[in-house]
Amino acid sequence: MDPIVVSSLVLAGLLLFLLASGVWVALALLTVGMVMMGLFTTAPMGSLVASTLWDSSWGWALTSLPLFIWMGEILFRSKLSSDMFQGLAPWVSRLPGRLLHVNVLGCGIMAAVAGSSAVTCATIGRMSVPELERRKYPLNMTIGTLAGSGTLGLLIPPSIIMIVYGVTAEVSISRLFVAGVVPGLLLMALFMGYTAIWSLLNPDKMPPADPPIPFREMIYRSRRLIPVALLIGSVIGSIYGGIATPTEAATIGVVGALVLAVIGGGFGRESFMESLMAAVRTSCMISFIIACAACLTIAVAFVDIPRSLAGWVAAMRLSPYALLAVLAVFMLILGCFLEGISIIVLTSSVMLPMVQAAGIDLLWFGIFVVVLIEAAQITPPVGFNLFVLQSITGKDILAVTKAAIPYFFVLMLLLVLITVFPQIVTGLPKMMSG
Repeated sequence: MDPIVVSSLVLAGLLLFLLASGVWVALALLTVGMVMMGLFTTAPMGSLVASTLWDSSWGWALTSLPLFIWMGEILFRSKLSSDMFQGLAPWVSRLPGRLLHVNVLGCGIMAAVAGSSAVTCATIGRMSVPELERRKYPLNMTIGTLAGSGTLGLLIPPSIIMIVYGVTAEVSISRLFVAGVVPGLLLMALFMGYTAIWSLLNPDKMPPADPPIPFREMIYRSRRLIPVALLIGSVIGSIYGGIATPTEAATIGVVGALVLAVIGGGFGRESFMESLMAAVRTSCMISFIIACAACLTIAVAFVDIPRSLAGWVAAMRLSPYALLAVLAVFMLILGCFLEGISIIVLTSSVMLPMVQAAGIDLLWFGIFVVVLIEAAQITPPVGFNLFVLQSITGKDILAVTKAAIPYFFVLMLLLVLITVFPQIVTGLPKMMSG
């Protein structure tokens, strides 16, 4: 049998065994990488692993990662989310679906300052679920809008997943952030569109409308959105305006989030330490996965699997669309068992050479991957947003999953749209670079 086939089978089998047995993802990746080097190469495994772990742990692009995570943790523990509900509610009360749209808009706003899907979903869900339940909104739609819109934390910049992809694929993180804006806004519009259509088709399941609010009162209540708008403007505007790098913008965001949290009240020393420790734990987990995945990438490269697979795909003469369809199915299957960062670092060494060989733009492919990972956030059994909403609502995982299914298909619709019309992704980066 071909040595490449043997090594690929050993890689896949051992990795699946370790992941199924509950071993940490990072340790599973490191173990498989060392086994691959030990069995199929003559490379000096010890020195290679040590140097790779070191080289992959100090990249400057990764410095923005813990800062954006910390910013999201600060906002998660502040009163800004409840202020957003009060500020957004009057503007959507006359739309079909009414206050359900607060979930979509609130998640979109939180995504622009948090960068994490789980933080976005938990922050808005903790605020909106009790309020919508009190007003007798259908719980399945409350859960569905939160499950779908919570994934906006991955697509609307600053996005932690985009940072990881940018580092892995050596694509500009700033350009990835810019590329995610239009698809993110389009996804919000699609979520709101589906919610409006559902409410029009099921008027008997919607609660009575609230009394209309005078326009002046709507403007007055909107003052609560000003702090969040300023924070978004300072973080995203500094990146898009070329004033700051993503790392510098993340620093601005942390300082701004701390100031707003303290001014808003309820954010003391205990909340500060909780946010800091949570950010440290998450950052260390992500960095450990990235470093260990780099070792597997080196091992796979030494065995020559990426080039062989790329040649195999080229020999099949798959069209770019067919290749994307195969990769999409592959990543959705992985998304049932792994979280997004693990998927990117695990598959990049194999997928990226194939994508490049097919002539697909790596910037566009980054957004394609992010949308797929968004879908993975709401697919069982390892859908993080599903677990978050299960803990908030107290419903079983099957009920939460059922409520999220329509929004999974909305994400698939976005995937089709950006594939057929790639300008949705590439248009804004080209405009800003030109």
